[in-house]
Amino acid sequence: MAHPPSDTLVPPVLPRPGVSATATLVVTAEDTAVAMRSGEVPVLSTPRLLGLCEEASNLALSGRLAPGKTTVATRVQFDHLAPVPVGATVHAEAVLSRVHGRRLIFTISASLRSEAGPRLVGAGRLTRVVVDQEGFMSRASSSGPR
Repeated sequence: MAHPPSDTLVPPVLPRPGVSATATLVVTAEDTAVAMRSGEVPVLSTPRLLGLCEEASNLALSGRLAPGKTTVATRVQFDHLAPVPVGATVHAEAVLSRVHGRRLIFTISASLRSEAGPRLVGAGRLTRVVVDQEGFMSRASSSGPR
């Protein structure tokens, strides 16, 4: 009986819990709720804050997936806890807390840092799923506008 090459028996390597990364943003007028049309106040918008947390999760995975693989966000649970003014610097951190099959579950947080210490402005969980990039894009193209 012929056996497949040994490399086909090895499951794809996934990152281990504990990997993390930080993304930083200096808030500009383009990042505000007014500019993003998600509110009427000129402070950091929730969609932009969440995007910063997603950026941190992508940075945590950089170089840690098999060639041709990528991740897509599938679930977000997030609390935006405090307003952030234009000009402030926000630091978002993503820590991989669990790997469940192809699902990667991150703990995400965002804070302002000052001499008084960090102030939490957002926190939650973000789930990303590992996908084959080519197959994913093929499915996206076939389901697009006709």
